[in-house]
Amino acid sequence: MSTISRDEVARLAGLARIDLTDAELTRLAGELDVIVESVARVQEVATDDVPATSHPIPLTNVFRADVAEEPLTVEQALSGAPDAEDGRFSVPQILGEEA
Repeated sequence: MSTISRDEVARLAGLARIDLTDAELTRLAGELDVIVESVARVQEVATDDVPATSHPIPLTNVFRADVAEEPLTVEQALSGAPDAEDGRFSVPQILGEEA
């Protein structure tokens, strides 16, 4: 038994301003119905004794502490650059525009 009709998919597509063909409406109605049935099946399994989780493995922050430090000087920043000009990185032109 389908819970999502073609008309509902057409209405949602109209709200989202998505132009769908008749074949796409029929296909998406079936696909959305499978998704709704899958969610219903999961809801049957998730009883009160099953704790809700957002992630199966506990997450920990692996970043270093955010500590303010002295910024690089222009010379330090450009020291590893293959080419620099007027205190800036110099890169090859890629769009064919005049300099």
